[in-house]
Amino acid sequence: AEMLRDLGCSVELVPIDGAPVVLGRMAGQGERALLLYNHYDVQPVDPLDEWTTPPFEPDVRDGRFYARGAADNKGAIVSRVCALEAYLAHRDALPVDLIWVIEGEEEIGSPHLDQFVAQRADLLRTAYGCVWEAGGKNARDRYEIALGCKGLLYVELRARGAGRDLHSALAAVVGSPAWRLTWALNTLKGPDERVRIPGFYDDVRPISSAQRRALAAWDYPEEEARALYGVDRFLGGLSGDPLKERLIFGPTCNVDGFHTGYGGPGSKTVLPCEASAKVDFRLVPDQDPTRVLALLRAHLDAQGFDDVEITGGGEHPSAGDPAHPFVQSAARTAERIYGYRPALIPMMSGTGPVHMLCGQYDVPMVTAGVGYAGSRGHAPDEHIRIADFVAGTQYVAALLEQLAP
Repeated sequence: AEMLRDLGCSVELVPIDGAPVVLGRMAGQGERALLLYNHYDVQPVDPLDEWTTPPFEPDVRDGRFYARGAADNKGAIVSRVCALEAYLAHRDALPVDLIWVIEGEEEIGSPHLDQFVAQRADLLRTAYGCVWEAGGKNARDRYEIALGCKGLLYVELRARGAGRDLHSALAAVVGSPAWRLTWALNTLKGPDERVRIPGFYDDVRPISSAQRRALAAWDYPEEEARALYGVDRFLGGLSGDPLKERLIFGPTCNVDGFHTGYGGPGSKTVLPCEASAKVDFRLVPDQDPTRVLALLRAHLDAQGFDDVEITGGGEHPSAGDPAHPFVQSAARTAERIYGYRPALIPMMSGTGPVHMLCGQYDVPMVTAGVGYAGSRGHAPDEHIRIADFVAGTQYVAALLEQLAP
């Protein structure tokens, strides 16, 4: 908040049920408004012993800046502050009205951001475009711009059995919630990777011709990505355009974790009294997380698993239009800074509150980060390269100039 005030922004700490939202505003000379989105929360630092230097004591070495949040997302905040400082050092005012939203709960799914959006909807819908918090260079060291993100339904499934853990000899006559939940999970997806929930794919919007052209022009670094992920091949041997289409526009069902019984050292023969699994569904336009949750409940009931409890929620997907004038302005600006036309990716394969802040108001967004494929976001030794920080700062400043009337 103090950095924004030092820039000349008016700043509010907007209270919500969780961490407050920092809202910065600055009047510009033009008729347009530009929305910036960032977050000030970071991931936990565990495992701490894998950090070369303490995660909250920034360290510069070998042209890299190491700290928790360097790539995700405090480095981008500082970069944008520097871009605005540089612009205002050479111009009397910004060419657009600035709306800067910095939240503090992105890393836990932005559970209370809707309260802020409800309070400031009239302001958000005035934006001509949004510069999002993520983005950077891919595994081939090529800058990419994403225009949206997948949605998400994140649920916890729970099966219960006896009133307490029992001796495993009783498995002959007492039901096992571990098996019960395993059988329930087995109904969700088949070996062909298709989700088996009736109606799951019914609302999937066809890919537009502009989005297909954008995918075709995207030189996805397959070999480098496989090496980075530590896999020999992608599912089904996917490659080329089918791989890109599945990655960006394919909805998913993924088991994040399964917990039951005893998993410690040695042996313990136990019949657990409950089992739980965390499952996420990545969604694409026009899938609705509330509807998918209802479909999941109906499916488990129909399969005889009405006793399996479900809790959870999610976010809507939002895909961008590569032909939108704001997107094209961002692409031309990036070409000036990086020396080549960046790939325009209609959606990130991950999830964020894009629909909440932009999609529902038809505000186009572009990513503008300072990280790269090796930045180790969410992991020990998170870092950015100083050269990427400088280029990212120049890019945001140049985009402001591009938006001048």
